[in-house]
Amino acid sequence: MIKVVILGAGNVASHLIDILLPKTDTQLIQVYARDITKITHLKNHVSITNNIELLKEADIYIIAVSDNAIGTISSKIKTKGLVVHTSGSVSINSLNNSGRKGIFYLLQSFSKDKKVDFDTIPFCLEAENKDDLKTLETLALSIGKKIYFINSEQRKHLHVAAVFVNNFVNHLYTIGNDICSKYDVPFEVLYPLIKETALKIQSLSPEDAQTGPAKRNDTKTIKNHLDLLTNKQQEIYTILTESIINGKKL
Repeated sequence: MIKVVILGAGNVASHLIDILLPKTDTQLIQVYARDITKITHLKNHVSITNNIELLKEADIYIIAVSDNAIGTISSKIKTKGLVVHTSGSVSINSLNNSGRKGIFYLLQSFSKDKKVDFDTIPFCLEAENKDDLKTLETLALSIGKKIYFINSEQRKHLHVAAVFVNNFVNHLYTIGNDICSKYDVPFEVLYPLIKETALKIQSLSPEDAQTGPAKRNDTKTIKNHLDLLTNKQQEIYTILTESIINGKKL
């Protein structure tokens, strides 16, 4: 049985805690958080601490904190277990513990109050040796199904790609919602379109799935759209339109 300690109390840590607590093939033995009040609700279910020097002996220590804190937190872990972090953009070399190191990156957007299906989440794993990589795979398969072996160089580019397809797209939803709200149109009218676009790229390449006035180079419609937008919205619309028109010239 793999014994796990989680360090952190944010979105990723909270979801990992929830999925690991009831497991019988792995054992969550402790949760650490600098602010103990953020994890006191767990005290009847698992050992908790805000003293990193009191970490229990475990097989894997999962650091799920902000990117800037990974180096500092890892440097304070003195046990012999495998220390991993969950960041998409931080190298394995940023772990400052003296022992074994690895990556346990879950490629998904996490919000504390929104449940996720771990069976659909890609687990991107990295370790310094095959035995540790196998241990991470075993842990990942105990809570999910999609396993990828991704090194730090690949992962930092994957993370940038994820920002484009997730964070930037969500910001575009915000702009669309603002436009709808301004003219008293329910944003939910766009839900089927959003869903169809997301489903379409599972069978077509994003380039082949592209539609709209920029794809057609419909200059009249593009001009009409620009006339309806604020200055900042016009800037974003123009950049994206030119990018679509240029296609693979990016």
